[in-house]
Amino acid sequence: MTRSVTARVRNAVCVLAFGLAIWLGTGTAEARYASFVMDADTLDVLYAKNADTRNYPASLTKIMTLYMLFDALERGKVTLKTKMKVSKRAAGQPQTNIGLRAGQKLTVKDAILALVTRSANDAATVVAEHLAKSEVHFAIAMTKKARNIGMTRTTFRNASGLPNRRQKSTARDMAKLGLRIQRDFPQYYHYFKTKKFTYNGRTYKNHNNLLGRYSGTDGIKTGYTRASGFNLVSSVHSNGHHIIAVVFGGRTAKSRDKHMVSLLNRGFKKAVRIARNRAPAPIPVARPVPGREAPVTVQLAAVRSDISDDVLQGSGGADISERDWGIQVGAYSSRAPAEQMIRTARSHLKKVLSGSTDSVEQITRDHGTVFRSRIIGFSEADARNACALLVRKHVPCVPVPGETGEEVATMPAGG
Repeated sequence: MTRSVTARVRNAVCVLAFGLAIWLGTGTAEARYASFVMDADTLDVLYAKNADTRNYPASLTKIMTLYMLFDALERGKVTLKTKMKVSKRAAGQPQTNIGLRAGQKLTVKDAILALVTRSANDAATVVAEHLAKSEVHFAIAMTKKARNIGMTRTTFRNASGLPNRRQKSTARDMAKLGLRIQRDFPQYYHYFKTKKFTYNGRTYKNHNNLLGRYSGTDGIKTGYTRASGFNLVSSVHSNGHHIIAVVFGGRTAKSRDKHMVSLLNRGFKKAVRIARNRAPAPIPVARPVPGREAPVTVQLAAVRSDISDDVLQGSGGADISERDWGIQVGAYSSRAPAEQMIRTARSHLKKVLSGSTDSVEQITRDHGTVFRSRIIGFSEADARNACALLVRKHVPCVPVPGETGEEVATMPAGG
């Protein structure tokens, strides 16, 4: 009798365990909370909780889909006007979508906007099939690219983030992706700031509620499935600092957003504190170039927290001794995009930037190396003016005062 009861109990436990395994496999498990906050310029980790726990990314996946599409644009494989065919499979992708039909054509630009705002699953599949013939092959390429840019704990199985128990990432990896897509493709990143998109007579609002509500937010992406909970990657510029933050596993969109705001507020306070306490870097001795005047090495200050963008008028004939300010138009993972962003800034403001000097500064921290794009040789008013104008043209810009601090730049004699 006892043996019979024991056997029945054992069988019941096995059935429950099997049922639980199926439940987990279908992607309905309770989401795990994770978060990660980093200074995008210094790469300092400002906060981390379960940062390396592998969770379901949901539509954060589409950040990588867009990374791959931006890379194709950069390589000339497609243009913004390229028309991509909508397959039957793509048209059959579930909500959220933009109602694409088999046989239609979707331009690359519309695909970008559909992914950024509507988080359209049908558009994600269209991109995948156009770039790699099939979504399976595209997911393999996504995973390979993820490894190449340091996302060591991320695996992709589709382009949309629709439930797949093998498609997982971490808060730290998503922060890396959020940073790299800005550094590697500054000419396209501005799309993440799009608040609404109209297609086929319907207007879709961006799911990122922080846009326009949290000052300095320039993107980037939300995500949700039952398995993942409410996810969000945010990028915010404020008071001379740039922070990227990630939240996984929010219970609701509202609570996730509220928690993100709390993380950002704490992150900016800590970034300011770290900047104040960080010891200045030693001033190097500049070597004169034969046939030229010896350069003077000037130490630029870390960005102060009291800088605003409300000064729109230049100083005109400022004395040369006062022109020790600069502007920073981004920080990138390699030198080429850093130099390209300087050229972009100059193309927008040829007259305003005349007489200034380009400077790509290589900064190495424990978490990696960045290349800061700077243009130096301004008065304070001119630096603020230049940044205010560039920001209006969707070019990231921060005025950099030249008093005391950690960053070093070389300027012509007399600067």
